[in-house]
Amino acid sequence: MNRTRRRKALSGFVVFLCAGSVVLALIPLFFIFGYVISKGFSSLNWDFFTKMPKPVGETGGGMANAMVGTAYLIAIAGGFAVPVGVIAGVYLSEYGKKSFGSLVRFTADVLNGVPSIVIGIFAYGLAVLPVKHFSALAGGLALGFMMVPIITRTTEELLNLVPGSLREGALALGATRARAAFSVMVPAALPGIMTGILVALARIAGETAPLLFTAFNNRYLTTSLLQPISSLPVQIYTYAISPYDDWHRQAWAGALVLVGFVFTFSVLARVVTRRLERMHRT
Repeated sequence: MNRTRRRKALSGFVVFLCAGSVVLALIPLFFIFGYVISKGFSSLNWDFFTKMPKPVGETGGGMANAMVGTAYLIAIAGGFAVPVGVIAGVYLSEYGKKSFGSLVRFTADVLNGVPSIVIGIFAYGLAVLPVKHFSALAGGLALGFMMVPIITRTTEELLNLVPGSLREGALALGATRARAAFSVMVPAALPGIMTGILVALARIAGETAPLLFTAFNNRYLTTSLLQPISSLPVQIYTYAISPYDDWHRQAWAGALVLVGFVFTFSVLARVVTRRLERMHRT
């Protein structure tokens, strides 16, 4: 009886430690959210979302150019990184036991740990120096380089969790290995793969350093892929280091919008995962 009580006491103590650790991890997050909301919410208005930045020294204006530019950069990065990352992940899952697969896996792990400013310098040498000017295409390329290893490793790990009997059944019915991978294995792991893609998009949404070397900035609204383009992280940085109080106010509002953007992507990842899982069950 005493032994049973000791086990229950130890189990309760471990559960208490786990709950305490979760609370301690959430406290800084709540402080950050609360501080950003308190500083930025009062500066949000319709003009902030629809108006262009005012000239230096004038009050008012907004960050419409930066929000449109951020959407363009994320679309370019996703269009390049999602197919490359998913196909690379499928390759690692199906043929990754070979030496080349080990090299690809090691390279993806290394890229996951490379500082974003280093990736920005690499993209600068690859896409900016040859053409002698900054561009939205170069910025999207830099962000895409950051997404590829995340999507690759997520896709591989989730495909490895799919029961091998599904692959064997498809092969037994006469499907090629590639057809089995993309017609059977990928749909089975699609909820997790979509989550990885959305998490990767949230990861790059707040990056500043790579864009300083590639997309640079643009105080005007532009949709050209071959011209410098504005983005929320770079514009927030520019406004934050300025000596103008009105720009500081708008920087906090931009930070709140950016945090809300990342939070929306995170929630969307959970919603998409649950919806796809429900579809698989039915």
